[in-house]
Formats: sequence, structure tokens, C-alpha cells
Amino acid sequence: MSLRNMTAADIDFITALDAQLFGVDCWPRHMFVDELAQPETRRYVIAEVPSSSPGGSPQIVGYAGLMCVAPIGDIQTIGVLPEFEGRGFARAMMAELIGEAGRRGATDIMLEVSSVNPRAQELYRRLGFEHIHTRRRYYRDGSDGLIMRLSLTEADDAGTPDTDGKEQP
Repeated sequence: MSLRNMTAADIDFITALDAQLFGVDCWPRHMFVDELAQPETRRYVIAEVPSSSPGGSPQIVGYAGLMCVAPIGDIQTIGVLPEFEGRGFARAMMAELIGEAGRRGATDIMLEVSSVNPRAQELYRRLGFEHIHTRRRYYRDGSDGLIMRLSLTEADDAGTPDTDGKEQP
């Protein structure tokens, strides 16, 4: 697996993938265009795996984005193809964006996750996020939005998880 920065050439594919993953709560194409147009406060990454055919292009298996206006970072979106879930792609992208938020001066990182997505909630808890608020019926499908926060100061004191899930002092 490798991570790289999302580019404008990725937008159509990522928009279609977002629709596949999030249905009525997906982002319209212009949101990805707008996000990539703000590199001073945004960073979007793509997770790829090598092509299964010799000489083929790598396959995109996930994407994630960060908005950071210090001292707050916000994970804007994250998605992984269902057949690649549970293989560490989301963890790797989150670790990259958490590191990026720290480099940009964030002391806290926020995110929002659907109450009907326990797999994602567990990943975020393992990364040190805590549930701090619930937005009732926030998503268009009627599910609640769980607001979660990671304090980078506390994470640094306890050791920050790396992409292998091991603690770094």
C-alpha cells in the first residue's frame, strides 16, 4: 500500500466512490474541487495498492481529507472500498492526517461519524479519539452524528499510534 496526495485528476473517481460508499450523504463533485483548491488549509490523501495486472496502474482503495485551521484540525471525510476494509488503509490515512494536523499547528482534531458505523467508531477510539457530543438525526439517512475529539497534546504525552498500530514514544 502507498499513500499519495489527491490531485484534480482523481476527483471524478473519488466522487463516484464517495457516492458508492455514502449514498445520500455523499459529497457532490464541486465539494472535492473546492477542497483541493485550498491547500493552505486542506490536505487530501489517496491510498493505493499495486495493480493486479503487470504494468497496470495502481488501484485506488481509499481517500481521506483534513481541514486544518490551527489550533483545530478536522477530518473532513474518509472512505475505503468495502473489499479492502480491515486491512489498515483507514488507519494509515488517519495517521498521516493526524501527523499533518500536528505539523500545521493543531492541538485538537475533530471528526464526525455516523452512529450506525461502529467499525469506524472503534478505529477512532483506538486512535485516541473520544466521543464529546451527539448531533441528533444529523445525517440525511436519519442517523446521529457523533462528534469525536483527539487532543494532540494528550496523544503526544501517551505516545502516538503509527500506521502499524504500535505506539511511538
